[in-house]
Amino acid sequence: MMEWTDRHCRYFHRLLTRRALLYTEMISTGAVRFGDRGRLIGFDPAEHPLAVQLGGSDPEALAEAARICADLGYDEINLNVGCPSRRVERGRFGACLMAAPQLVAECVSAMKASVAVPVTVKCRLGIDGQDPEAALDAFAAAVKPAGADALIVHARKAWLDGLSPKENREVPPLDYERVYRLKAAHPDLEIIVNGGIAGIGEAVRHLELVDGVMMGRAAYREPWRLLAVDPQIFGEAAPAVSPAAALEHLVPYVERALARGERLHAITRHVLGLFCAVPGARSFRRHLAVSAPKLGAGAAVLAEALAMVAEPDPVRRAAA
Repeated sequence: MMEWTDRHCRYFHRLLTRRALLYTEMISTGAVRFGDRGRLIGFDPAEHPLAVQLGGSDPEALAEAARICADLGYDEINLNVGCPSRRVERGRFGACLMAAPQLVAECVSAMKASVAVPVTVKCRLGIDGQDPEAALDAFAAAVKPAGADALIVHARKAWLDGLSPKENREVPPLDYERVYRLKAAHPDLEIIVNGGIAGIGEAVRHLELVDGVMMGRAAYREPWRLLAVDPQIFGEAAPAVSPAAALEHLVPYVERALARGERLHAITRHVLGLFCAVPGARSFRRHLAVSAPKLGAGAAVLAEALAMVAEPDPVRRAAA
Protein backbone atom coordinates (compact mmCIF):
# COMPACT_ATOMS: atom_id res chain seq x y z
CA MET A 1 0.00 0.00 0.00
CA MET A 2 2.01 2.85 -1.39
CA GLU A 3 2.68 5.73 1.03
CA TRP A 4 0.92 3.82 3.81
CA THR A 5 2.93 0.85 5.05
CA ASP A 6 6.22 2.62 5.61
CA ARG A 7 8.68 1.65 8.35
CA HIS A 8 6.84 3.65 11.03
CA CYS A 9 3.54 1.98 10.20
CA ARG A 10 5.11 -1.46 10.26
CA TYR A 11 6.82 -0.91 13.60
CA PHE A 12 3.52 0.23 15.08
CA HIS A 13 1.64 -2.75 13.65
CA ARG A 14 4.23 -5.09 15.10
CA LEU A 15 3.25 -3.82 18.54
CA LEU A 16 -0.24 -5.23 17.84
CA THR A 17 0.72 -8.65 16.45
CA ARG A 18 3.91 -10.66 16.73
CA ARG A 19 2.97 -13.28 14.16
CA ALA A 20 1.41 -11.54 11.15
CA LEU A 21 3.71 -11.18 8.14
CA LEU A 22 4.09 -7.47 7.38
CA TYR A 23 4.66 -6.03 3.91
CA THR A 24 6.45 -2.94 2.69
CA GLU A 25 4.97 -0.52 0.22
CA MET A 26 5.52 -1.56 -3.40
CA ILE A 27 8.99 -0.40 -4.42
CA SER A 28 10.25 -0.31 -7.99
CA THR A 29 13.37 -2.21 -8.97
CA GLY A 30 14.98 1.06 -10.02
CA ALA A 31 14.47 2.56 -6.56
CA VAL A 32 15.97 -0.52 -4.90
CA ARG A 33 18.96 -0.65 -7.22
CA PHE A 34 19.80 3.03 -7.50
CA GLY A 35 17.91 4.88 -4.74
CA ASP A 36 18.61 5.65 -1.10
CA ARG A 37 18.31 2.14 0.29
CA GLY A 38 18.40 3.19 3.91
CA ARG A 39 15.40 5.46 3.41
CA LEU A 40 13.48 3.31 0.93
CA ILE A 41 13.97 -0.25 2.14
CA GLY A 42 15.61 0.08 5.55
CA PHE A 43 13.72 -1.41 8.47
CA ASP A 44 13.90 -2.01 12.21
CA PRO A 45 14.76 -5.60 13.21
CA ALA A 46 11.61 -5.61 15.35
CA GLU A 47 9.52 -5.63 12.16
CA HIS A 48 10.29 -9.29 11.38
CA PRO A 49 8.71 -11.32 9.86
CA LEU A 50 8.77 -8.88 6.96
CA ALA A 51 8.26 -9.11 3.20
CA VAL A 52 9.38 -6.57 0.63
CA GLN A 53 7.02 -5.94 -2.29
CA LEU A 54 8.72 -5.20 -5.60
CA GLY A 55 7.37 -3.71 -8.80
CA GLY A 56 9.02 -4.40 -12.12
CA SER A 57 8.96 -6.52 -15.27
CA ASP A 58 12.61 -7.00 -16.19
CA PRO A 59 13.84 -10.39 -14.91
CA GLU A 60 17.45 -9.29 -14.54
CA ALA A 61 16.54 -6.11 -12.65
CA LEU A 62 14.12 -8.00 -10.40
CA ALA A 63 16.74 -10.63 -9.65
CA GLU A 64 19.21 -7.93 -8.62
CA ALA A 65 16.62 -6.09 -6.52
CA ALA A 66 15.55 -9.33 -4.85
CA ARG A 67 19.14 -10.16 -4.00
CA ILE A 68 19.70 -6.72 -2.48
CA CYS A 69 16.58 -7.08 -0.32
CA ALA A 70 17.42 -10.63 0.75
CA ASP A 71 20.91 -9.52 1.74
CA LEU A 72 19.34 -6.80 3.89
CA GLY A 73 17.43 -9.50 5.74
CA TYR A 74 13.90 -9.51 4.31
CA ASP A 75 12.05 -12.75 4.98
CA GLU A 76 10.13 -12.83 1.68
CA ILE A 77 10.29 -11.18 -1.73
CA ASN A 78 6.89 -10.41 -3.25
CA LEU A 79 6.29 -9.39 -6.85
CA ASN A 80 3.23 -7.16 -7.21
CA VAL A 81 1.21 -7.96 -10.32
CA GLY A 82 -2.02 -6.57 -8.92
CA CYS A 83 -1.61 -2.80 -8.57
CA PRO A 84 -3.93 -0.99 -11.05
CA SER A 85 -2.23 2.40 -10.82
CA ARG A 86 -1.74 4.11 -14.19
CA ARG A 87 1.63 5.32 -13.02
CA VAL A 88 2.94 1.79 -12.52
CA GLU A 89 1.27 0.64 -15.73
CA ARG A 90 3.34 3.20 -17.64
CA GLY A 91 6.42 1.54 -16.15
CA ARG A 92 5.09 -1.85 -17.28
CA PHE A 93 4.56 -3.34 -13.88
CA GLY A 94 1.60 -3.96 -11.65
CA ALA A 95 -1.71 -5.39 -12.89
CA CYS A 96 -0.96 -4.94 -16.60
CA LEU A 97 1.37 -7.93 -16.25
CA MET A 98 -1.63 -10.19 -15.77
CA ALA A 99 -1.73 -10.13 -19.57
CA ALA A 100 1.84 -11.51 -19.74
CA PRO A 101 1.99 -14.60 -17.51
CA GLN A 102 5.05 -16.03 -19.24
CA LEU A 103 6.99 -12.82 -18.60
CA VAL A 104 5.95 -12.97 -14.94
CA ALA A 105 7.13 -16.58 -14.86
CA GLU A 106 10.52 -15.48 -16.22
CA CYS A 107 10.70 -12.82 -13.51
CA VAL A 108 9.87 -15.33 -10.78
CA SER A 109 12.41 -17.81 -12.08
CA ALA A 110 15.14 -15.16 -12.12
CA MET A 111 14.30 -14.02 -8.60
CA LYS A 112 14.22 -17.60 -7.29
CA ALA A 113 17.66 -18.21 -8.76
CA SER A 114 19.07 -15.17 -6.95
CA VAL A 115 17.71 -15.61 -3.40
CA ALA A 116 17.14 -18.34 -0.82
CA VAL A 117 14.07 -16.75 0.78
CA PRO A 118 10.51 -17.36 -0.52
CA VAL A 119 9.41 -15.54 -3.67
CA THR A 120 5.68 -14.87 -3.90
CA VAL A 121 3.38 -13.13 -6.39
CA LYS A 122 0.40 -10.87 -5.71
CA CYS A 123 -2.17 -10.71 -8.51
CA ARG A 124 -5.81 -10.08 -9.43
CA LEU A 125 -8.41 -12.46 -10.86
CA GLY A 126 -7.68 -10.93 -14.25
CA ILE A 127 -7.81 -7.59 -16.03
CA ASP A 128 -10.25 -5.82 -18.33
CA GLY A 129 -11.97 -8.26 -20.69
CA GLN A 130 -10.18 -11.36 -19.43
CA ASP A 131 -12.30 -14.28 -18.23
CA PRO A 132 -11.28 -14.78 -14.56
CA GLU A 133 -11.54 -18.56 -14.88
CA ALA A 134 -9.18 -18.82 -17.82
CA ALA A 135 -6.92 -15.89 -16.88
CA LEU A 136 -6.22 -16.97 -13.32
CA ASP A 137 -5.70 -20.60 -14.35
CA ALA A 138 -3.22 -19.54 -17.03
CA PHE A 139 -1.43 -17.25 -14.62
CA ALA A 140 -1.08 -19.94 -11.95
CA ALA A 141 0.01 -22.48 -14.55
CA ALA A 142 2.84 -20.13 -15.55
CA VAL A 143 4.19 -18.97 -12.19
CA LYS A 144 3.86 -22.23 -10.28
CA PRO A 145 6.46 -24.19 -12.29
CA ALA A 146 8.65 -21.07 -12.29
CA GLY A 147 9.00 -21.60 -8.53
CA ALA A 148 6.54 -19.17 -6.95
CA ASP A 149 6.19 -20.12 -3.30
CA ALA A 150 2.73 -18.59 -2.96
CA LEU A 151 0.09 -16.73 -4.91
CA ILE A 152 -1.70 -13.87 -3.17
CA VAL A 153 -4.94 -13.20 -5.00
CA HIS A 154 -6.91 -9.99 -4.69
CA ALA A 155 -10.35 -11.44 -5.37
CA ARG A 156 -11.38 -8.78 -7.89
CA LYS A 157 -10.61 -8.10 -11.51
CA ALA A 158 -8.72 -4.91 -12.29
CA TRP A 159 -10.15 -2.65 -14.98
CA LEU A 160 -7.19 -0.71 -16.33
CA ASP A 161 -9.39 0.86 -18.99
CA GLY A 162 -12.23 2.79 -17.38
CA LEU A 163 -11.70 2.71 -13.61
CA SER A 164 -9.40 4.72 -11.37
CA PRO A 165 -7.14 2.95 -8.85
CA LYS A 166 -9.60 3.87 -6.07
CA GLU A 167 -12.53 2.52 -8.07
CA ASN A 168 -10.57 -0.65 -8.76
CA ARG A 169 -10.48 -1.26 -5.02
CA GLU A 170 -14.23 -0.96 -4.67
CA VAL A 171 -16.21 -1.32 -7.92
CA PRO A 172 -15.27 -4.73 -9.39
CA PRO A 173 -17.20 -7.35 -7.43
CA LEU A 174 -15.39 -9.62 -5.02
CA ASP A 175 -15.32 -13.29 -5.98
CA TYR A 176 -13.81 -15.29 -3.14
CA GLU A 177 -15.23 -18.49 -4.60
CA ARG A 178 -12.88 -18.11 -7.58
CA VAL A 179 -9.92 -18.06 -5.19
CA TYR A 180 -11.24 -21.12 -3.40
CA ARG A 181 -11.47 -22.96 -6.72
CA LEU A 182 -7.88 -22.01 -7.49
CA LYS A 183 -6.77 -23.53 -4.20
CA ALA A 184 -8.77 -26.68 -4.85
CA ALA A 185 -7.09 -27.00 -8.26
CA HIS A 186 -3.60 -26.44 -6.78
CA PRO A 187 -3.55 -28.05 -3.32
CA ASP A 188 0.26 -28.02 -3.29
CA LEU A 189 0.51 -24.26 -3.95
CA GLU A 190 0.07 -21.81 -1.09
CA ILE A 191 -2.90 -19.59 -1.91
CA ILE A 192 -3.63 -16.43 0.08
CA VAL A 193 -6.82 -14.44 -0.38
CA ASN A 194 -6.96 -10.63 -0.31
CA GLY A 195 -9.58 -7.96 -0.89
CA GLY A 196 -12.38 -6.50 1.21
CA ILE A 197 -11.61 -8.52 4.33
CA ALA A 198 -12.74 -6.34 7.21
CA GLY A 199 -12.19 -8.36 10.38
CA ILE A 200 -10.28 -11.21 11.98
CA GLY A 201 -13.43 -13.31 12.34
CA GLU A 202 -13.91 -13.07 8.58
CA ALA A 203 -10.25 -14.00 8.05
CA VAL A 204 -10.68 -17.12 10.17
CA ARG A 205 -13.57 -18.25 7.97
CA HIS A 206 -11.46 -17.83 4.82
CA LEU A 207 -8.72 -19.94 6.38
CA GLU A 208 -10.99 -22.95 6.20
CA LEU A 209 -10.54 -22.90 2.40
CA VAL A 210 -7.21 -21.16 1.69
CA ASP A 211 -3.79 -21.04 3.29
CA GLY A 212 -3.64 -17.40 4.29
CA VAL A 213 -5.37 -14.04 4.39
CA MET A 214 -3.94 -10.63 3.56
CA MET A 215 -5.60 -7.60 5.11
CA GLY A 216 -4.81 -4.16 3.80
CA ARG A 217 -6.99 -1.13 4.28
CA ALA A 218 -9.01 -2.56 7.16
CA ALA A 219 -5.81 -3.23 9.10
CA TYR A 220 -4.51 0.26 8.35
CA ARG A 221 -7.68 2.23 8.99
CA GLU A 222 -8.66 0.26 12.10
CA PRO A 223 -5.37 -1.12 13.44
CA TRP A 224 -6.98 -2.15 16.74
CA ARG A 225 -8.24 -5.19 14.82
CA LEU A 226 -4.71 -6.54 14.69
CA LEU A 227 -4.78 -7.22 18.43
CA ALA A 228 -6.98 -10.23 17.66
CA VAL A 229 -4.58 -11.81 15.14
CA ASP A 230 -2.33 -13.67 17.55
CA PRO A 231 -5.05 -15.00 19.91
CA GLN A 232 -7.66 -15.78 17.23
CA ILE A 233 -5.40 -17.25 14.53
CA PHE A 234 -2.23 -18.41 16.27
CA GLY A 235 -3.56 -19.23 19.73
CA GLU A 236 -1.08 -16.89 21.41
CA ALA A 237 -1.43 -13.81 23.55
CA ALA A 238 -1.35 -10.44 21.80
CA PRO A 239 1.80 -8.38 22.44
CA ALA A 240 -0.31 -5.62 24.04
CA VAL A 241 -3.37 -5.96 26.26
CA SER A 242 -5.13 -2.98 24.67
CA PRO A 243 -4.72 -0.27 22.04
CA ALA A 244 -3.68 2.15 24.78
CA ALA A 245 -0.94 -0.22 25.95
CA ALA A 246 0.31 -0.59 22.37
CA LEU A 247 0.50 3.17 22.02
CA GLU A 248 2.46 3.42 25.25
CA HIS A 249 4.90 0.84 23.86
CA LEU A 250 5.33 3.06 20.80
CA VAL A 251 6.64 6.02 22.83
CA PRO A 252 10.31 4.88 23.04
CA TYR A 253 10.33 4.39 19.27
CA VAL A 254 8.86 7.87 18.79
CA GLU A 255 11.53 9.36 21.04
CA ARG A 256 14.32 7.63 19.09
CA ALA A 257 12.87 8.83 15.78
CA LEU A 258 12.55 12.41 17.01
CA ALA A 259 16.16 12.32 18.21
CA ARG A 260 17.16 11.43 14.63
CA GLY A 261 15.37 14.51 13.38
CA GLU A 262 12.16 12.88 12.14
CA ARG A 263 8.80 14.60 12.50
CA LEU A 264 6.18 13.34 14.93
CA HIS A 265 3.43 13.44 12.32
CA ALA A 266 5.33 10.95 10.13
CA ILE A 267 4.64 8.37 12.85
CA THR A 268 1.34 9.44 14.38
CA ARG A 269 -0.47 9.60 11.02
CA HIS A 270 -0.49 5.78 11.18
CA VAL A 271 -2.21 5.55 14.58
CA LEU A 272 -5.25 7.75 13.93
CA GLY A 273 -7.62 4.77 13.62
CA LEU A 274 -6.39 3.00 16.73
CA PHE A 275 -9.53 3.93 18.64
CA CYS A 276 -12.81 3.51 16.81
CA ALA A 277 -16.33 4.24 18.10
CA VAL A 278 -15.15 4.68 21.69
CA PRO A 279 -15.51 7.78 23.90
CA GLY A 280 -12.79 10.27 23.09
CA ALA A 281 -11.75 8.69 19.78
CA ARG A 282 -12.63 11.81 17.80
CA SER A 283 -10.74 14.05 20.21
CA PHE A 284 -7.76 11.68 19.99
CA ARG A 285 -7.69 11.95 16.20
CA ARG A 286 -8.24 15.70 16.19
CA HIS A 287 -5.47 16.37 18.70
CA LEU A 288 -2.94 14.32 16.73
CA ALA A 289 -4.03 15.79 13.40
CA VAL A 290 -3.65 19.35 14.69
CA SER A 291 -0.70 19.10 17.07
CA ALA A 292 1.59 16.40 15.67
CA PRO A 293 2.48 18.28 12.44
CA LYS A 294 3.65 21.35 14.39
CA LEU A 295 7.34 22.09 14.34
CA GLY A 296 8.97 20.74 17.49
CA ALA A 297 6.05 18.48 18.43
CA GLY A 298 7.24 15.77 20.80
CA ALA A 299 6.10 12.55 22.43
CA ALA A 300 4.05 14.54 24.94
CA VAL A 301 1.51 15.13 22.15
CA LEU A 302 0.92 11.40 22.01
CA ALA A 303 0.37 11.21 25.77
CA GLU A 304 -2.07 14.13 25.62
CA ALA A 305 -4.07 12.46 22.86
CA LEU A 306 -4.14 9.14 24.71
CA ALA A 307 -5.49 10.82 27.84
CA MET A 308 -8.59 11.82 25.87
CA VAL A 309 -9.68 8.22 25.23
CA ALA A 310 -11.75 5.91 27.41
CA GLU A 311 -11.35 2.29 26.26
CA PRO A 312 -13.93 -0.51 26.26
CA ASP A 313 -12.89 -4.16 25.80
CA PRO A 314 -10.91 -3.73 22.54
CA VAL A 315 -9.44 -7.20 22.07
CA ARG A 316 -12.82 -8.94 21.99
CA ARG A 317 -14.13 -6.20 19.65
CA ALA A 318 -11.14 -6.72 17.34
CA ALA A 319 -12.24 -10.24 16.57
CA ALA A 320 -15.44 -9.01 14.89
